Amino acid sequence: MTGKIRVGVIFGGRSGEHEVSLVSATSVMNALDREKYEVVPIGITPEGRWISSSQALGMLKEKAPLDREPEKFLIPEPNRQGLVSAEGNGGLPVPIDVVFPLVHGTYGEDGTLQGLLELANIPYVGAGVLASSVGMDKIVQKMIFREAGLPLVRYTWHYSAECRENPRKVTRLVEKALRYPVFVKPANTGSSVGISKVHARAELAPALLLAAEFDRKVIVEQGVPRAREIECSVLGNDAPEASVPGEVIPSNEFYDYNAKYVDGKSASVIPARIPAAVAREVRRLALRAYTAIDCAGMARVDFFVTKGKPKVYLNEVNTIPGFTAISMYPKMWEAAGLPFSALLDRLIALAVERHAQMNARRTSYAPANDWYRS
Repeated sequence: MTGKIRVGVIFGGRSGEHEVSLVSATSVMNALDREKYEVVPIGITPEGRWISSSQALGMLKEKAPLDREPEKFLIPEPNRQGLVSAEGNGGLPVPIDVVFPLVHGTYGEDGTLQGLLELANIPYVGAGVLASSVGMDKIVQKMIFREAGLPLVRYTWHYSAECRENPRKVTRLVEKALRYPVFVKPANTGSSVGISKVHARAELAPALLLAAEFDRKVIVEQGVPRAREIECSVLGNDAPEASVPGEVIPSNEFYDYNAKYVDGKSASVIPARIPAAVAREVRRLALRAYTAIDCAGMARVDFFVTKGKPKVYLNEVNTIPGFTAISMYPKMWEAAGLPFSALLDRLIALAVERHAQMNARRTSYAPANDWYRS
């Protein structure tokens, strides 16, 4: 690429994490070096409408009327590689060299947006379709981790329809497999949306119904007594690296949405104050989890570490971690000696590298004869 690289930053989206995405996009757009990059803001409203202008981020934050804002979007056509106007006026596409997707949660982090970018043949930051969809689904993710021999807490899962229609049956199954306290989560959300900590039977049915509002599957996980929340950032494609681990100290009983973003009382300790052997184990397991689901670009890997004699449990992999001012992913890399703007440079370079690698694959085959014409 010559001249400035045109970076399309996609934010917002049809997700319970819409607002978190706007804050992440603000941080990234402010930190991108304007000597190297030309930023193309691409906003997606909560209803799924695409807009692109210098005012898009502010308009979504203010929930401003967008009826007169022209729609521009990506199409699954590999020869355009840019934003196309919905007006159909024949104008040239707005070219995009690389996309930085910052749509957390559904329709952004789950492989759907990545699939569109693959079809459009545009390089993009982060995991591919497979790792994105697996990384979003807490149940499928754990199945793969268990097959890879990674240490997990016990869990059970249920369809949301069953949670609504037969909560007594689900309660029996949960109590047979686990003991209180347990965590009840939608299978496909992030930022602790729809998650409850359940201390006794009376709290379980309401927690199941809440989680069922956000996804078609619900996972129930065994609580870990006196657990510390340890996180580790991973960066890279075929040869990923792990950062120093960090610890989250939530302001609430667990690290829920309010503790993460609203009350401003949660704290982080980077590097985490854990024994050196535990830190090495966290980094080792983070890399194993990352490669187990075929991640690329970036991910934040979350763990529970017991107090006293430490035992490490893998919690989950987040393929589009937060990039807000308080987000652990960039802060852990900064503690490892990689500043925010340099981290963004690395992520964009990794996106271009992976795209070139993918485009080097053969996508055609010449059969010995034209058998298919008959």
